[in-house]
Amino acid sequence: MIRFLKALILLPVAIVVLLLAVANRNAVTLSFDPFSPEPAFSLVLPLYAIVFGAVALGILVGGVGAWLGQGKSRASARHHRRERERLERETAQLRTFGPESGSPAYAGGTALPALR
Repeated sequence: MIRFLKALILLPVAIVVLLLAVANRNAVTLSFDPFSPEPAFSLVLPLYAIVFGAVALGILVGGVGAWLGQGKSRASARHHRRERERLERETAQLRTFGPESGSPAYAGGTALPALR
């Protein structure tokens, strides 16, 4: 079901992207020097390549920003996971020392001294 929905969404997007690339295949000059009439560093690329590159760069920068913004959440989750693992180890260790183990903590069948 999810594959069908993904295809239902991605197929029209792919068609629009393909139409954009075909309709905008003319070469344009991309200049990185806004102050010079004859730029020292410029690229001549198809317009669709510039648009796709800008979108890819935006996705990359947004992903890195989101990843960096979640640093505290990841650290908190890592701390909780370690604490859970420590408690599970302690629980397993305590289960191995039962009344049948002859541990002094279980003398008389209880872990705590009787109240008087």
